Amino acid sequence: MGGSVLSAKRKTDSDADAFLHALKHERKEEIEAVRAIIRAADQKLVERIKWNAPSYGYDDDRITFRLHPKNVVHLVFHRGAKKRTDSFTFEDETGLLDWLAGDRAVVKFDDMQDVRGKKTKLAKLVARWMKATN
Repeated sequence: MGGSVLSAKRKTDSDADAFLHALKHERKEEIEAVRAIIRAADQKLVERIKWNAPSYGYDDDRITFRLHPKNVVHLVFHRGAKKRTDSFTFEDETGLLDWLAGDRAVVKFDDMQDVRGKKTKLAKLVARWMKATN
């Protein structure tokens, strides 16, 4: 089982665990709560550290935390690191996304109450985004 997806996922999960354990951030509790929502929304997601933050995807990153500045928590929904020229449309039925570009958007979390209030919509958004971008 050494090269399986499952063992790779466990390795990246432990890397993310270590990263988050060492993280000094004013909104660490919110980060951990959002992380739990993402991981529960799609059990097949691979979690890894990219751009100095937890990032999620299957083969390529699609959802990434933005942890700076230290007093905010943003979750970036994207289609990978490189700008793509193909057409892309996504209907945000949740109303959570703040579009930065045609294929990139952010969800902002102000505090723990905000995280709790967005939990159900965020889980649906994660599942739909992963389906639409893979």
